[in-house]
Amino acid sequence: MADKRMTGAEVVSRLESGMTIGIGGWGSRRKPMALVREILRSELKDLTVVSYGGPDVGLLCAAGKVRKVVFGFVSLDSIALDPHFRAARQAGAIEVAEYDEGMLQWGLYAAGLNLPFLPTRAGLGSDVLTHNPDLRTVPDPYGGDELLAMPALRLDAALIHMNRADSHGNGQFLGPDPYFDDLYCMAADQAFMSCEKIVPTAELTAAAHPATLRINRLVVTGVVEAPGGAHFTSCVPDYERDEEFQREYVRAAADPRAWQEFSERYLAEGVPA
Repeated sequence: MADKRMTGAEVVSRLESGMTIGIGGWGSRRKPMALVREILRSELKDLTVVSYGGPDVGLLCAAGKVRKVVFGFVSLDSIALDPHFRAARQAGAIEVAEYDEGMLQWGLYAAGLNLPFLPTRAGLGSDVLTHNPDLRTVPDPYGGDELLAMPALRLDAALIHMNRADSHGNGQFLGPDPYFDDLYCMAADQAFMSCEKIVPTAELTAAAHPATLRINRLVVTGVVEAPGGAHFTSCVPDYERDEEFQREYVRAAADPRAWQEFSERYLAEGVPA
């Protein structure tokens, strides 16, 4: 089996400006922040970001890397709104497609199945159709209700973070929730997984229930060992969210000089000692 180990810089070298990039995790939980920082250091721009968003979206918006955000929410969990995403959206600096959380899941799943859309009831009876006039409904061919046709969310690349992985691209979560990282990988032309630790394949199956082996090597292009690579978001049970660092992130956003100092330090140092 192929050895898929890479560096974060090698991952970003595979990406191009204008791509549609899916970012796994959920809010401020198990985000691939080490890979996001590599994008921040790069010349990439005009990205379409698909995410159950947290500081990944906020940081990329603050750096002017984003053209469009496709999202179910953008939240820091313990802090309701990401300040940089909010500012970018209020200023009209980015395009947005705001979907119901279930619609986003279904769009990724449709892409993974190589289908143009999947029917769903999610979003019906809400303003989703008003704010996304390109969406369409379809009649149930078996005589039931009219359904929303959620279009496939095809990704040029996906970035995810897991607790453990092997060198071949099998990935394992050890926390309470897999989120939709597997769907991001299935929907993408290339998928890159950072992890807290690369271990032998046998150790993956010995450490926890087989159901935790959520990511299959067949859908993974590269694996990056990045201890603390989800900081300042959580990656339980390895570590919780760094609440103080997250509060500093939000405080700095309110002052341009403070933000410049924070962002320069964050890109240079990454995970604090």
